[in-house]
Amino acid sequence: MEATAVKTGTLYGVGVGPGDPELITVKAFRLMKECAVIAYPRKRMGGKSYALEIVELYVNTNEKEMLGLVFPMTKDKAALDREWNKTVTLCYEHLKEGRDIVFVTEGDPNLYSTFIHMARLMQELHPEVPIRSVPGISSFLGAAARLGIHLADGDEQVAIVPATEDRDAMKKAIIEHDTVIFIKVAKVIDMMIDLLEELDLADKASVVTKVTSPQELIWRNVRELKGQELEYLTLMAVRK
Repeated sequence: MEATAVKTGTLYGVGVGPGDPELITVKAFRLMKECAVIAYPRKRMGGKSYALEIVELYVNTNEKEMLGLVFPMTKDKAALDREWNKTVTLCYEHLKEGRDIVFVTEGDPNLYSTFIHMARLMQELHPEVPIRSVPGISSFLGAAARLGIHLADGDEQVAIVPATEDRDAMKKAIIEHDTVIFIKVAKVIDMMIDLLEELDLADKASVVTKVTSPQELIWRNVRELKGQELEYLTLMAVRK
């Protein structure tokens, strides 16, 4: 009698929101309960995974296979290729045995998320693996709620922009939109404050770190942040 082929497990990219565990969706909750394997971004040098902190209220780590995945913060292509291939291989070891994986990611899995590249590489190397994503509440939506601002009304335009050292590009984004959310702003905070002062918009900006989480910090006077080091998960909202 021929052995029945094992059906490949499904890889789910599940957005778990910006920090408050109550902001996960019912679907995210159900999948975390049903799936045998919970994968999460793991810091290489100690420290707790932010995404895991959000969901540990809902996950019994003694009953699940917990798969901590390291995503290298480097621009070295060889190192990136090596580590990303290793990550996909670790996941595939479970998927090929028919086990579904929920990969939890803060915010939404399809917006500036590590899941985007993982899904792309998994599809390239193992096209038989079904890949699904479950949307989550993004940090800019959490920030709007916590700051009490409207992102856009009527015909207004809103932009979500990764903050970079390209001052002209940052200035253009502010000028051309009614609201701009600058994510990953910590590394260029001084430049951004100078730019806002130049445009006479410093009073229209706020900065939030780890929005909606127990570690949340809010600054409504962004000038206070000159010269300060901020957490990676920091954004700036500019509402003209």
